[in-house]
Amino acid sequence: MHSNFATFSNGAVLEPQARRTQWTAPLAVAMGSAVGAALFVMVASGPQQAAYTAQSTTTATPPTLMRTGYSSRPDTRALPPSTYAARAPALAAASDADDRAPVPQGAPAGTQPHVLWSWVLLLGVPLAWALYGLRRGLLGASPTPVSLHAVAVNAETEEEFDARKFRRSLNKTGRYSRKLQKLPESVEQMEEDGVGYSRTGLVAQMRTGDFKFAVGDVTVELAEAYGFCWGVERAVQMAYEARKTFPDSKIHVTNEIIHNPTVNNRLLEMDMSIMETTTDAKSFAGLGEGDVAVLPAFGASVQEMQALNDKKVQIVDTTCPWVSKVWNAVGSQKDADHTSIVHGKWAHEETVATVSFAGKYLVVKDMEQAEYLANYILNGGDKDEFLKYYGAEAMSAGFDPEAMLDKIGLANQTTMLKGETVAIGKLLESTMMQKFGPQNLNEHYMVMDTICDATQERQDAMYKMMETASEYDLMLVVGGFNSSNTSHLQEICEHNKVKSFWIDSADRIDVDTNTILHKMSWGELVETKEWIPAGPLKVGVTSGASTPDKAIEDVLDKLFKIKDPNFKGIDPKECAPMVSPTH
Repeated sequence: MHSNFATFSNGAVLEPQARRTQWTAPLAVAMGSAVGAALFVMVASGPQQAAYTAQSTTTATPPTLMRTGYSSRPDTRALPPSTYAARAPALAAASDADDRAPVPQGAPAGTQPHVLWSWVLLLGVPLAWALYGLRRGLLGASPTPVSLHAVAVNAETEEEFDARKFRRSLNKTGRYSRKLQKLPESVEQMEEDGVGYSRTGLVAQMRTGDFKFAVGDVTVELAEAYGFCWGVERAVQMAYEARKTFPDSKIHVTNEIIHNPTVNNRLLEMDMSIMETTTDAKSFAGLGEGDVAVLPAFGASVQEMQALNDKKVQIVDTTCPWVSKVWNAVGSQKDADHTSIVHGKWAHEETVATVSFAGKYLVVKDMEQAEYLANYILNGGDKDEFLKYYGAEAMSAGFDPEAMLDKIGLANQTTMLKGETVAIGKLLESTMMQKFGPQNLNEHYMVMDTICDATQERQDAMYKMMETASEYDLMLVVGGFNSSNTSHLQEICEHNKVKSFWIDSADRIDVDTNTILHKMSWGELVETKEWIPAGPLKVGVTSGASTPDKAIEDVLDKLFKIKDPNFKGIDPKECAPMVSPTH
């Protein structure tokens, strides 16, 4: 089953028939031009042939077509026959007025260079254009990046595209799967590669104990909720299963499967490619029929799904069900003609995917932006200033704050701070109640609980540690530098003025110089020397939802090595397997 739509980088959406017209139209014009040109040259040159043959000094007219508007640039369509017919008298007059140049010696009698040039230009160029059009039709148009911010519209009926219906329709293609196979060998391979839950290492031993461990004069305390969440583990396992299921196929992950360098590098070692993404577009030029495309844990835009479906690739959709829940929320808001207010970061891959399922939308990144919105709803303001404040990237095309804020709904990027999402929801609810009255609130405001449990639990565990923050000499936050949920864990530490170090892997630690390269919540990379002080040390540890247990263990190994150069590692110990949630 094919998608009925194709999305291009400029946001235009063409149906298959329209795509065929892309090459059949110029082909028809070019062939018509060739026929018209042939008739014109035959008529124009025929009566003069005898006269030229009889002349002792034959002359030719330099080509004059460039003066009449014809261009040989490859992106200019051939002129239709009617245009050539209308211009014939002008061409003849220009020919008579031109200076005549002798025919090169040795030219056959009766040969007219201007006729030869006419044939070359009038037939050669259109035929070349026709062949080019035919090639595009048979081999496919040149690769065009898929817009990450386009809105799909049925080009024939101008009806708005139903993104959720399209995604459901993929199940009927036979080339789409979003189910975990639960292959035991994949789980074992993940553990062996250090990209799953630990069963014998330090993290497993702390998890099955009291979440504490001491080595020499260093005591480490692990947060009660940390690391790999269910959705992330599921996505990585599905990627492993894809390699097992399609051992000989080219496998392309349409983005980082999760925001963790260790896991993504492992997939590259398994001969999977991770597609490059710019802020605005993504190219699928390297994918062909029969290839496998793996969608990441935070999802992919519906435009990407359309493009992949059109290419007839096998799609393995690892999107976290919690993210899909947000898509359903904005879809319901769209159906009710509400504008979706999405608490998130407009450039984050998850939010890009979410808004592709929305209708009218506005992305607000924090409480400050939410308060600006609430004030505008209640008091109005300068429309142009509003649009500039948020930026075109944060809103749907043609967004009009004067007409699109009477009915709104709340959704969120699942990795945002839970407390802030809740506060924004209460603010918007209060705003709509104040403007339209409590009795009319349900007509003007929609909200569904789309806060991810895993994000909430990790943040709650960090807040709990902050209750005894004075007990820790420092905090370690382990997770990808582009991980939104990890950045919020670091933010909690900074807000409570706790000395903390956010690193994405043990590679950021230099044992010999006692130096660490770490990131602040606002994005700055900082190098700190002598970060491990002398004497007894108590360290709190947490990690983002995309961080495998092995990443924590590698970091702690280096910490112990700095404190004790003779440290030989933690002896493995078989522990009870991790019981992950199933929701």
